[in-house]
Amino acid sequence: QVQLVEYGGGLVQPGGSLRLSCAASGSIFGFNTMGWYRQAPGKERELVATLTSGGSTNYLNSVKGRFTISRDNAKNTVYLQMNSLKPEDTALYYCYLRIAPIATTYWGQGTQVTVSS
Repeated sequence: QVQLVEYGGGLVQPGGSLRLSCAASGSIFGFNTMGWYRQAPGKERELVATLTSGGSTNYLNSVKGRFTISRDNAKNTVYLQMNSLKPEDTALYYCYLRIAPIATTYWGQGTQVTVSS
């Protein structure tokens, strides 16, 4: 069974930075994608950033140039560096891992990011 554990959320002032981490444990094999979704109260969940095991990235338009996703394949860990944070980035951020060969997606428990002065 695969488990995802997230770290790094918190309260930050507008313009500040945070780094989220998500460590995956268990049986991880084949082509896979790790990334982050977020959901703010009263809003739909949105995909923030993804990074495949092959190195391809994808970002939500509103975070391009501010957020950077990276991963350490040896540690099965994905990171989200968030700079120039805005109040509208406030949300519960969820890490996910999708293993393509078995068409299965695993989720982290979520970590709260609050951007406020």
